[in-house]
Amino acid sequence: MIKTPRAWQRMLSGRRLDLLDPTPVDIEIEDIAHGLAFVARWNGQTRGDFAYSVAEHSLLVEEIYTRQNPNAPAKWKLAALLHDAPEYVIGDMISPVKSAVGPGYEELDARLMAAIHIRFGLPAQIPKTVKQAIKRADKISAWLEAIQLAGFSEAEANKIFGTPKSDTIKGLSLILRPPLNARQAFTKRHQTLLEDL
Repeated sequence: MIKTPRAWQRMLSGRRLDLLDPTPVDIEIEDIAHGLAFVARWNGQTRGDFAYSVAEHSLLVEEIYTRQNPNAPAKWKLAALLHDAPEYVIGDMISPVKSAVGPGYEELDARLMAAIHIRFGLPAQIPKTVKQAIKRADKISAWLEAIQLAGFSEAEANKIFGTPKSDTIKGLSLILRPPLNARQAFTKRHQTLLEDL
């Protein structure tokens, strides 16, 4: 008899999240915030005394999305904040690794994202135009991270991520803080956006 490998993970909240068949009822924002605060962007290859976490990145993407789309409803700002939420259980893979892994990663990510969206009152699939706008904000955040934290020259970042408009990034300075602070900031912003829905 062949034993089926375990595909669920116990969360700190006590929930059991089935990675192959995730359900919204097993998703808690505290688990997401905690996990993302400990997942390092850029495979940890950033300057500073703390890793630049996916929680910090998510806050930045939502801020840039809001700057670019000031009249967007709170639900799409929430979608921007949660754009990398599945990484709280599957980790952050840099693009070259995602390409090497293939479509299996994307399918797992999509299943988790749909459950997360439903859990927080968003449609399982967000509109393509909103997804593209969030992706633009994500690329700008990658440019900022590359320049300020990951050791890229501006010319190199421009070539890889495109050159952002100066008004979009004006005054944005990336901060590195302990995971507890990143987790609290992520949870607080999530609560604010939920209240605005």
